[in-house]
Amino acid sequence: MNKKFWKDKKILITGHTGFKGGWLSVFLNLIDAKVSGFALNPVGKYNFFNKVGVKKILKNDIRHNITDLKVLKSSIKKIKPEIIFHLAAQSSVIESFKSPINTISSNIIGTSNILESIKFDKNVKCLIIITTDKVYQNYKIKKHFDENSRLGGDDVYSGSKASCEIIVNSYRKSFFQKSNCKIATVRAGNCFGGGDWTKDRIVKDALESFSNNRKLTLRKPDATRPWQHVIEPLYGYILLAEKLCSKNGKKFAKAWNFGPSTAQNMKVINLVKIIKKKMKTRSKIIINRNFKKINNNVKIFESKYLNIDSSKVFKALNWSPMLSIEKSVDLTIEWHKKFIKKENLLKITKIQILEYLKKINL
Repeated sequence: MNKKFWKDKKILITGHTGFKGGWLSVFLNLIDAKVSGFALNPVGKYNFFNKVGVKKILKNDIRHNITDLKVLKSSIKKIKPEIIFHLAAQSSVIESFKSPINTISSNIIGTSNILESIKFDKNVKCLIIITTDKVYQNYKIKKHFDENSRLGGDDVYSGSKASCEIIVNSYRKSFFQKSNCKIATVRAGNCFGGGDWTKDRIVKDALESFSNNRKLTLRKPDATRPWQHVIEPLYGYILLAEKLCSKNGKKFAKAWNFGPSTAQNMKVINLVKIIKKKMKTRSKIIINRNFKKINNNVKIFESKYLNIDSSKVFKALNWSPMLSIEKSVDLTIEWHKKFIKKENLLKITKIQILEYLKKINL
């Protein structure tokens, strides 16, 4: 990472009030970028944005729906960002079963609006659109999906994100071939870390249960996921943005996987056992394989296996995961304990990012 590149850079993060968007805001502020945000209000009693106090490090904090093209356009004209990270989305598979239209609107229309807003903008040098590792058509097989694997999705969330990938590629070829703005999509593994209070997240549920010695119920203990600490892909996005803004930026304008090493692709039950051991809890782990039903007995389903191949980004960006699953869990538990003790959460967030940068000699 070139720290001089980021000094005083005007950055726009959509979805800055969410978990990943909040961490990215702190990260970029720490390297002296001028960060602005566009998003809905943070959700829930507890959320990273409010607890950390992200608002005070922002140049602009615009609260509006990404589906409103007129307001989005005027906000971008006001901020004049050089780099945009688009994270605003409905990010839950389970929520997509409850509210499919909202998921489609937020994820597909929202992404289209960002692309439409900067189509003729001369200030924006690069746009990174964060989708998900769930964009691949998963046929319940133990396969590592690379960037050329078939896109698809049997649930609405996955389908909406796969659609985003197709729309981005269409816009890129239709309107950005000769543009100074380079566009990439990024597909990260299952991120966790301090301050993720998003509903139906297993690490959140484990931390809350184990902190209070309550039982933890798992619905899919054998589901395999590519687990990683949230700092890892965010650092990768930052590296990618630098490349997109370089003279050779066009060759980086494509899709990229940012996943952990294969050793960190593990079952939910194994991750939970690591968290339980480290928290020294008496809590019991209960297995309930009866899938929850909602809305007139619509059955929720999720892929059993999900593994992504990130070898392309290892070579092209010299990016690779630095944190073991054990260390990632340690950092998350440390952050959660600071929250319980009502300590300065912006400080601990910055410390964890700085320790990570020190680990990679920056």
